Amino acid sequence: MSRIGKKTIAIPKGVTVSLDGQTVSVKGPKGERTWTVAEEIEVKQEGDELSLTPRSDTPRARAMWGLSRTLVDNMVTGVTTGFDKTLELVGVGYRAAMKGSQLSLQLGFSHEVDIDPPAGVTFAVPKQTEIKISGSDKQAVGQIAAVIRKLRPPEPYKGKGVRYAGETVRRKEGKKK
Repeated sequence: MSRIGKKTIAIPKGVTVSLDGQTVSVKGPKGERTWTVAEEIEVKQEGDELSLTPRSDTPRARAMWGLSRTLVDNMVTGVTTGFDKTLELVGVGYRAAMKGSQLSLQLGFSHEVDIDPPAGVTFAVPKQTEIKISGSDKQAVGQIAAVIRKLRPPEPYKGKGVRYAGETVRRKEGKKK
């Protein structure tokens, strides 16, 4: 039995959920999300709660049960509060700026790196060394944050690079005489 799959999903006020066969559509103040649940999982709506149950007791059905419940729950959370990630730039001359909706980064290369936001994701630069990424799709927000971090990952000797807020970088001792 899946501990996560057994939990029901509460639907908050202002959010509408519509079921069309295996397709779940969630509409809320921050947008609309749609996802097709695997055939092995049955989705039921009872009042202001959604419940997912496996149709059979196969290994694939058990595997998809918790996954499907988490993805639908993330859709509900995304259209109500949204998801956000914060990145920090550490290093001399490392800074970020906005060019319209595009993110422009100076990361010690001979050129600026410009990044277009994917659909449904927005960038904000409250400080030159801080980037806020927000959107209703948890996967898209995490993916673009990982792409930006990969441009200049934090190095272990001086700690320079792009890191997630609150991330600790394991430091190494330098050369000794």
